[in-house]
Amino acid sequence: MPNTINIQRRKLLKYAGLTAAMAAAYPFLSYAESMAMGNQASKDFDPDVEIELTQEVAHVPIFKGPETRIWKVSGKVLKGPEAAIENHAASYIAPTIRLQKGQKVRIILKNNLPAQSILHWHGLHVPSKMDGNPMYAVDQGQAFVYEFTILNRAGFYWYHAHTHSVTAKQVYSGLAGLFIVSDAEEQALDLPKGEYDVALAIQDRSFDNQNQLHYNNHMMQRMQGFLGDQIMINGQPDYILPVATRAYRLRLLNGSNSRIYKLAWDDGTPMTVIGVDGGLLEHPEQHAYMMLAPGERREIWVDFSGKPVGTELNLRSLPFESSMHGGMHGGGMMGGRGMMGRRGMMGRRGMMGGRGMMSGGDLPLGGDYAVLKVKVSRQVQAQDKLPERLTTIKPLRLQDAANADNPRNILLSMRHMSALLNGRSYAMDDVRPDEIIPVNTLQVITFDNGFSGGMGMGMGGMMAMPHPMHIHGEQFQVLRREINPGFRSGHESVAAGFVDSGWKDTVLVMPGEKVTILKPFNDYTGIFMYHCHNLEHEDMGMMRDFLIK
Repeated sequence: MPNTINIQRRKLLKYAGLTAAMAAAYPFLSYAESMAMGNQASKDFDPDVEIELTQEVAHVPIFKGPETRIWKVSGKVLKGPEAAIENHAASYIAPTIRLQKGQKVRIILKNNLPAQSILHWHGLHVPSKMDGNPMYAVDQGQAFVYEFTILNRAGFYWYHAHTHSVTAKQVYSGLAGLFIVSDAEEQALDLPKGEYDVALAIQDRSFDNQNQLHYNNHMMQRMQGFLGDQIMINGQPDYILPVATRAYRLRLLNGSNSRIYKLAWDDGTPMTVIGVDGGLLEHPEQHAYMMLAPGERREIWVDFSGKPVGTELNLRSLPFESSMHGGMHGGGMMGGRGMMGRRGMMGRRGMMGGRGMMSGGDLPLGGDYAVLKVKVSRQVQAQDKLPERLTTIKPLRLQDAANADNPRNILLSMRHMSALLNGRSYAMDDVRPDEIIPVNTLQVITFDNGFSGGMGMGMGGMMAMPHPMHIHGEQFQVLRREINPGFRSGHESVAAGFVDSGWKDTVLVMPGEKVTILKPFNDYTGIFMYHCHNLEHEDMGMMRDFLIK
């Protein structure tokens, strides 16, 4: 199965034959040349599960009237249990993949789209060349074969396009799906199963009056990140979740391009969190609300047993300060033109509203709006009890880090119409000395979003912005958060909703904040990306590579 390599990757490959010294310094180049001949199925890899995913243009009936043109992923199982794939025919969302820890999997990605594309397995611990780096994007009519073993513990992961400079548009068009891993430890717990274990992708989209996806890509929209005017659940509008009078396990993914949610039940019921990006927490945690940034996942336990049939509940996103720097108010940066959406002109809110909210039409970032409606539709008898202990998580220790006295600091900034990490924009062949990490080491990494005073505002005083930071490969643990005193009042609108326990792969870094994490780099050498998961920021260059060697 041939693999067409994009121009930037060819530029990278030419360095592979320069010198033996270069090959020794950059080991990922040693296999890059072989990839140039195509990534075919390995003769010595015997998968437990083999899946074929096909990407193509399709039309689906999202609303009454004209069908919506999308970029559709369809899946089928070639070997293994049929339950490994669940297609969503009437939705733009990609198939849900369900696998077990320890399974060997082969995934054949066929690209029939009129563009290059590649998929990234978000949160999975896989070899570098199987991770979905943009350098491996394949052309229309070509294929890419992934082969890896599921090493992750049970958890709620996902996958999405990761094509250079067009990730945001491709994910928005439909190239994203859920990926659920189970294991023996999780199965032994008495948690809700089957129809009572519900995975929900939360996204925002805009549609025109012909039901077609509308994506703004002007500079102001890129700088803030795309904000749609309608909330979609699993690719469906006006979604209502019917439930029985018993406990449920709800798995929530923020699959939006840039929108951050502050989720809470409208009746004041606390959010009982049982899992995060990398699986179950040691113990359930209760929060009045929880923050959910793009790329993050949360698992919550919800007991509807005391609710009469007919009861309706709403999961809402509550108001919060989305930017924490004074400056633009009133009409803001959008001026008087507004933005077009499904309901026509969406007003003149501009970049900033009266509460420091960024534009999003009727759904501004930091606004108050409904996300999910739940309706109690039937009576059942159940005696559900939430376990007091869910799993055991070994805490990572600062003293075990190879760089305990010298953290790798990553400064987040937006200036000169660019989104930058340590003042650098993304380039495919630009690994710097401070981005080379020894394999099988634990590293201290800090994400500094104006904590040290480096605001990087530019654009005539544009505000500091939140950045959900994601690192590919093995999951990490959050060590601490530190707040610049000048931002403390705004930070108070979100601080109680951070769930920093357990294993994470994405962490929200608010303006004026520095977040320190402990990140293992075990098992695999090669290139692994780190970037902002505001997808417009990523496409603007807020993405870099670590080289593990």
